[in-house]
Amino acid sequence: MLPAAHRLTEGAAFREAVRSGRRAGSRTLVVHLRVPADPDPAAPARVGLVVSRAVGGAVHRTRVKRRLRHLAREHLASLPGSAVLVVRALPAAADASSAELGADLGRCLQRVIA
Repeated sequence: MLPAAHRLTEGAAFREAVRSGRRAGSRTLVVHLRVPADPDPAAPARVGLVVSRAVGGAVHRTRVKRRLRHLAREHLASLPGSAVLVVRALPAAADASSAELGADLGRCLQRVIA
């Protein structure tokens, strides 16, 4: 579970990260990272997840969300302060293992942070 301070819940922040943030994709997910022009190191990085019906039924979507939340929590320390990260699951995420999702997330984060 992500701590409350690190959860992204506002729709406007989701839209802004997707439209103006850096993007990297893989077979199972797409990552959007938006870092403000003047990041505040004291402000926490926030993470939001997008898992659509294309991924599968409610059971599959919930399983993918749980896995992604757990994996995103492990990467919070590597994100710059006040960054907004949106992780969008693709339909292939439903059949992927946690290890595959973790590898894809790590690879995508390296590309958008660098």
